[in-house]
This record gives sequence, C-alpha cells and structure tokens, in this order.
Amino acid sequence: VQLQASGGGLVQAGESLKLSCAASERTFRSYSTGWFRQAPGKEREIVAAIGRSGGTIYFLDSVKGRFTIYRDNAKNTAYLQMNSLKPEDTATYYCAATQLVWSAVLSGRTDYSSWGQGTLVTVSS
Repeated sequence: VQLQASGGGLVQAGESLKLSCAASERTFRSYSTGWFRQAPGKEREIVAAIGRSGGTIYFLDSVKGRFTIYRDNAKNTAYLQMNSLKPEDTATYYCAATQLVWSAVLSGRTDYSSWGQGTLVTVSS
C-alpha cells in the first residue's frame, strides 16, 4: 500500500496541527498505522500507532495528552492531531503501515512495510 503524508507546517508553540496519511488502497484497513518522527541529528522514533480497527492505540510518553491518533478506514486515511505543540516536537513526521501483530508494534519494531514521504513540522518558541 502506498502512503502520502500531509499537513505539516510552521506553527508557534501551543498551537495545533493535524497530519493526514492517505493510503492508495482499501487494504489499508488491514494494516496498523504508525506515525514516526525524526529530528535533525536524532534517531527516528515512533510517536503514535493505531491498530487496524482503531481499537488499540499507542503513544510516546512525551506526547500523551497532547496528540491524538485516529483513522477513517472508509477514507483509507489515518490522522495525527497534534495539540499544544512544543519546540521539541519539531521534526519530519512519517506515516507507515504494517501488518505486524500489535504486540510487535508495541515492542518498538520499525520494519513497517510501507512508508509515506515525510512532512515537516516546525514549532517556533
């Protein structure tokens, strides 16, 4: 499945952005979806993940309470709503899809089968 991420931009601290991850196929509903980010000079990290039906969710500790992940399988799209953004959230964000079992997603595996292009999020102080 091909993915296209969008919605990044430049915002001030405290503001919000919503990222979208549009998939090319209806088979998207058989994939768990993750949002990753990579800041300059840092390793890529998973920010949030959502299971195939949307019933299981994971968040990186530093974004809990600020970010929301959800999906609309009818639209083949997953979303990352980011509120109360902080300068340390500045990074290129990627969406990815996987058919790994949920326990593997939670274990931190990053061998997702499909990746979208990154979308840059810049948060100014």
